[in-house]
Amino acid sequence: MEMFSLILLAVVVALLASTFRVLREYERGVVFMLGRFYKVKGPGLVIIIPVVQQMVRVDLRTLVMDVPSQDLITKDNVSVKVNAVLYFRVVDPEKAIINVEYYMEATGQLAQTTLRSVLGQHELDELLAERERMNSDIQKILDQQTDQWGIKVANVEIKHVDIDESMIRAIAKQAEAERERRAKVIHAQGEQEAAQKLVEAARLLSQQGEALQLRYLQTLVEIAGEKSSTIVFPLPMNLIHGMEKILGNSPADDR
Repeated sequence: MEMFSLILLAVVVALLASTFRVLREYERGVVFMLGRFYKVKGPGLVIIIPVVQQMVRVDLRTLVMDVPSQDLITKDNVSVKVNAVLYFRVVDPEKAIINVEYYMEATGQLAQTTLRSVLGQHELDELLAERERMNSDIQKILDQQTDQWGIKVANVEIKHVDIDESMIRAIAKQAEAERERRAKVIHAQGEQEAAQKLVEAARLLSQQGEALQLRYLQTLVEIAGEKSSTIVFPLPMNLIHGMEKILGNSPADDR
Protein backbone atom coordinates (compact mmCIF):
# COMPACT_ATOMS: atom_id res chain seq x y z
CA MET A 1 0.00 0.00 0.00
CA GLU A 2 2.74 2.38 0.90
CA MET A 3 4.52 1.53 -2.34
CA PHE A 4 1.38 2.31 -4.34
CA SER A 5 1.03 5.65 -2.54
CA LEU A 6 4.63 6.56 -3.36
CA ILE A 7 4.12 5.68 -7.02
CA LEU A 8 0.90 7.70 -7.17
CA LEU A 9 2.60 10.64 -5.50
CA ALA A 10 5.46 10.48 -7.99
CA VAL A 11 3.02 10.42 -10.89
CA VAL A 12 1.15 13.44 -9.52
CA VAL A 13 4.38 15.37 -9.04
CA ALA A 14 5.47 14.52 -12.58
CA LEU A 15 2.13 15.65 -13.99
CA LEU A 16 2.31 18.91 -12.06
CA ALA A 17 5.84 19.49 -13.24
CA SER A 18 4.79 18.95 -16.84
CA THR A 19 1.73 21.15 -16.39
CA PHE A 20 3.53 24.35 -15.46
CA ARG A 21 6.12 25.76 -17.86
CA VAL A 22 8.03 29.01 -17.65
CA LEU A 23 8.98 30.72 -20.89
CA ARG A 24 11.58 33.48 -21.00
CA GLU A 25 10.97 36.85 -22.62
CA TYR A 26 12.59 35.73 -25.89
CA GLU A 27 10.77 32.38 -25.99
CA ARG A 28 7.36 31.33 -27.27
CA GLY A 29 5.54 28.02 -26.95
CA VAL A 30 3.66 26.51 -29.90
CA VAL A 31 0.90 24.44 -28.23
CA PHE A 32 -0.80 21.48 -29.90
CA MET A 33 -3.99 19.89 -28.57
CA LEU A 34 -4.47 16.28 -29.59
CA GLY A 35 -2.15 16.86 -32.55
CA ARG A 36 -3.87 20.02 -33.80
CA PHE A 37 -2.45 23.50 -33.49
CA TYR A 38 -4.01 25.28 -30.53
CA LYS A 39 -2.22 28.60 -29.92
CA VAL A 40 1.11 30.30 -29.32
CA LYS A 41 1.75 31.01 -25.63
CA GLY A 42 4.31 32.96 -23.64
CA PRO A 43 6.30 34.51 -22.25
CA GLY A 44 5.83 33.82 -18.54
CA LEU A 45 3.96 30.99 -16.80
CA VAL A 46 2.23 28.61 -19.20
CA ILE A 47 -0.17 25.84 -18.18
CA ILE A 48 -0.16 22.70 -20.32
CA ILE A 49 -2.67 19.92 -19.88
CA PRO A 50 -0.64 16.70 -19.67
CA VAL A 51 -1.20 14.07 -22.38
CA VAL A 52 -3.80 16.26 -24.11
CA GLN A 53 -1.50 19.13 -24.98
CA GLN A 54 2.12 19.32 -26.14
CA MET A 55 4.33 22.38 -26.43
CA VAL A 56 7.35 23.18 -28.62
CA ARG A 57 9.68 25.97 -27.54
CA VAL A 58 10.81 28.51 -30.15
CA ASP A 59 13.65 31.02 -29.66
CA LEU A 60 12.85 34.48 -31.10
CA ARG A 61 16.36 35.91 -30.76
CA THR A 62 18.52 36.70 -33.78
CA LEU A 63 20.47 33.59 -34.72
CA VAL A 64 23.91 33.59 -36.36
CA MET A 65 24.74 30.85 -38.84
CA ASP A 66 28.10 30.32 -40.52
CA VAL A 67 27.54 29.23 -44.11
CA PRO A 68 30.32 26.75 -45.07
CA SER A 69 32.66 27.50 -47.99
CA GLN A 70 30.97 26.92 -51.32
CA ASP A 71 32.81 26.02 -54.55
CA LEU A 72 31.47 28.05 -57.44
CA ILE A 73 32.46 29.22 -60.91
CA THR A 74 32.00 32.89 -61.70
CA LYS A 75 30.57 34.27 -64.92
CA ASP A 76 34.10 34.70 -66.33
CA ASN A 77 34.95 31.03 -65.57
CA VAL A 78 37.05 31.55 -62.45
CA SER A 79 36.86 28.88 -59.72
CA VAL A 80 36.57 30.37 -56.23
CA LYS A 81 35.51 29.35 -52.72
CA VAL A 82 33.15 31.67 -50.85
CA ASN A 83 31.74 31.49 -47.33
CA ALA A 84 29.34 33.82 -45.58
CA VAL A 85 27.55 34.49 -42.30
CA LEU A 86 23.77 34.64 -42.00
CA TYR A 87 21.69 36.59 -39.45
CA PHE A 88 18.03 35.63 -39.10
CA ARG A 89 15.26 35.22 -36.52
CA VAL A 90 11.84 33.63 -36.15
CA VAL A 91 9.00 36.13 -36.43
CA ASP A 92 6.11 33.64 -36.68
CA PRO A 93 6.56 30.60 -34.38
CA GLU A 94 3.51 28.86 -35.80
CA LYS A 95 4.88 28.82 -39.36
CA ALA A 96 8.39 27.93 -38.18
CA ILE A 97 7.12 24.74 -36.51
CA ILE A 98 4.26 23.70 -38.82
CA ASN A 99 5.42 24.70 -42.34
CA VAL A 100 8.97 23.31 -42.23
CA GLU A 101 10.81 20.54 -40.44
CA TYR A 102 13.92 21.81 -38.61
CA TYR A 103 13.82 25.42 -39.78
CA MET A 104 17.46 25.94 -38.77
CA GLU A 105 18.72 23.23 -41.13
CA ALA A 106 16.35 24.29 -43.90
CA THR A 107 17.51 27.90 -43.73
CA GLY A 108 21.17 26.85 -43.79
CA GLN A 109 20.73 24.62 -46.84
CA LEU A 110 18.80 27.35 -48.65
CA ALA A 111 21.55 29.87 -47.87
CA GLN A 112 24.20 27.59 -49.40
CA THR A 113 22.33 27.05 -52.66
CA THR A 114 21.39 30.74 -52.94
CA LEU A 115 25.00 31.77 -52.36
CA ARG A 116 26.20 29.60 -55.25
CA SER A 117 23.37 30.66 -57.53
CA VAL A 118 23.67 34.43 -57.03
CA LEU A 119 27.47 34.74 -57.01
CA GLY A 120 27.82 32.48 -60.04
CA GLN A 121 25.98 35.09 -62.13
CA HIS A 122 28.71 37.73 -61.62
CA GLU A 123 32.32 38.13 -62.71
CA LEU A 124 35.25 37.93 -60.31
CA ASP A 125 35.87 41.69 -60.37
CA GLU A 126 32.28 42.35 -59.33
CA LEU A 127 32.52 39.71 -56.60
CA LEU A 128 35.60 41.40 -55.11
CA ALA A 129 34.57 45.04 -55.55
CA GLU A 130 30.80 45.00 -55.01
CA ARG A 131 30.25 42.86 -51.92
CA GLU A 132 27.59 45.18 -50.51
CA ARG A 133 25.41 44.70 -53.56
CA MET A 134 25.97 40.93 -53.49
CA ASN A 135 25.04 40.80 -49.80
CA SER A 136 21.86 42.75 -50.47
CA ASP A 137 20.84 40.51 -53.40
CA ILE A 138 21.34 37.31 -51.38
CA GLN A 139 19.50 38.75 -48.36
CA LYS A 140 16.46 39.74 -50.46
CA ILE A 141 16.20 36.31 -52.11
CA LEU A 142 16.54 34.44 -48.81
CA ASP A 143 14.09 36.70 -47.02
CA GLN A 144 11.50 36.20 -49.75
CA GLN A 145 11.82 32.40 -49.73
CA THR A 146 11.88 31.99 -45.94
CA ASP A 147 8.85 34.21 -45.39
CA GLN A 148 6.56 31.17 -45.67
CA TRP A 149 8.55 29.59 -42.84
CA GLY A 150 7.98 32.57 -40.53
CA ILE A 151 11.65 33.55 -40.69
CA LYS A 152 13.09 37.02 -41.28
CA VAL A 153 16.59 37.18 -42.79
CA ALA A 154 18.11 40.36 -41.41
CA ASN A 155 21.53 40.35 -43.04
CA VAL A 156 23.98 38.31 -45.10
CA GLU A 157 27.72 39.05 -45.10
CA ILE A 158 30.27 37.46 -47.44
CA LYS A 159 33.30 36.69 -45.26
CA HIS A 160 36.05 35.26 -47.45
CA VAL A 161 36.66 34.82 -51.17
CA ASP A 162 39.45 32.28 -51.70
CA ILE A 163 41.16 32.30 -55.11
CA ASP A 164 43.78 29.95 -56.55
CA GLU A 165 47.41 31.07 -56.33
CA SER A 166 47.69 31.27 -60.13
CA MET A 167 44.69 33.58 -60.29
CA ILE A 168 46.16 35.79 -57.58
CA ARG A 169 49.30 36.30 -59.69
CA ALA A 170 47.21 37.04 -62.76
CA ILE A 171 45.15 39.59 -60.83
CA ALA A 172 48.33 41.25 -59.54
CA LYS A 173 49.67 41.55 -63.11
CA GLN A 174 46.35 42.97 -64.25
CA ALA A 175 46.39 45.55 -61.45
CA GLU A 176 49.98 46.54 -62.32
CA ALA A 177 49.08 46.95 -65.99
CA GLU A 178 46.07 49.05 -65.02
CA ARG A 179 48.28 51.34 -62.88
CA GLU A 180 50.74 51.77 -65.76
CA ARG A 181 47.90 52.58 -68.13
CA ARG A 182 46.55 55.24 -65.77
CA ALA A 183 50.04 56.75 -65.34
CA LYS A 184 50.47 57.02 -69.12
CA VAL A 185 47.04 58.57 -69.52
CA ILE A 186 47.75 61.13 -66.79
CA HIS A 187 51.15 61.95 -68.36
CA ALA A 188 49.56 62.38 -71.80
CA GLN A 189 46.87 64.64 -70.37
CA GLY A 190 49.55 66.75 -68.70
CA GLU A 191 51.48 67.08 -71.99
CA GLN A 192 48.29 68.04 -73.79
CA GLU A 193 47.42 70.74 -71.24
CA ALA A 194 51.01 72.08 -71.33
CA ALA A 195 50.92 72.25 -75.13
CA GLN A 196 47.63 74.13 -75.04
CA LYS A 197 49.06 76.64 -72.58
CA LEU A 198 52.16 77.14 -74.78
CA VAL A 199 49.98 77.73 -77.82
CA GLU A 200 47.92 80.30 -75.93
CA ALA A 201 51.10 82.03 -74.67
CA ALA A 202 52.60 82.12 -78.19
CA ARG A 203 49.38 83.57 -79.59
CA LEU A 204 49.34 86.26 -76.92
CA LEU A 205 53.00 87.18 -77.46
CA SER A 206 52.53 87.37 -81.21
CA GLN A 207 49.67 89.82 -80.76
CA GLN A 208 51.59 92.08 -78.34
CA GLY A 209 55.16 92.92 -79.39
CA GLU A 210 55.82 94.74 -76.14
CA ALA A 211 55.01 91.60 -74.20
CA LEU A 212 57.63 89.68 -76.21
CA GLN A 213 60.25 92.32 -75.44
CA LEU A 214 59.40 92.21 -71.73
CA ARG A 215 59.74 88.42 -71.78
CA TYR A 216 63.11 88.81 -73.53
CA LEU A 217 64.35 91.19 -70.86
CA GLN A 218 63.14 88.88 -68.07
CA THR A 219 65.07 86.02 -69.67
CA LEU A 220 68.24 88.15 -69.75
CA VAL A 221 67.86 88.90 -66.05
CA GLU A 222 67.49 85.19 -65.28
CA ILE A 223 70.60 84.32 -67.33
CA ALA A 224 72.65 87.09 -65.68
CA GLY A 225 71.81 85.67 -62.25
CA GLU A 226 73.35 82.30 -63.09
CA LYS A 227 77.05 81.58 -62.51
CA SER A 228 78.31 81.35 -66.07
CA SER A 229 81.42 82.69 -67.76
CA THR A 230 79.74 82.97 -71.16
CA ILE A 231 76.37 84.57 -71.84
CA VAL A 232 74.76 84.47 -75.24
CA PHE A 233 72.28 87.25 -75.95
CA PRO A 234 69.76 86.24 -78.57
CA LEU A 235 68.54 89.23 -80.56
CA PRO A 236 64.92 88.89 -81.60
CA MET A 237 63.83 90.32 -84.93
CA ASN A 238 61.05 92.31 -83.28
CA LEU A 239 63.64 94.19 -81.27
CA ILE A 240 65.69 94.97 -84.40
CA HIS A 241 62.62 96.34 -86.19
CA GLY A 242 61.84 98.48 -83.15
CA MET A 243 65.37 99.89 -83.10
CA GLU A 244 65.20 100.62 -86.84
CA LYS A 245 62.04 102.59 -86.32
CA ILE A 246 63.69 104.58 -83.51
CA LEU A 247 66.81 105.32 -85.60
CA GLY A 248 64.73 106.22 -88.61
CA ASN A 249 62.82 108.84 -86.62
CA SER A 250 65.92 110.32 -84.91
CA PRO A 251 66.66 114.11 -85.14
CA ALA A 252 69.94 113.44 -86.99
CA ASP A 253 68.01 111.97 -89.95
CA ASP A 254 65.66 114.96 -89.97
CA ARG A 255 68.62 117.25 -90.43
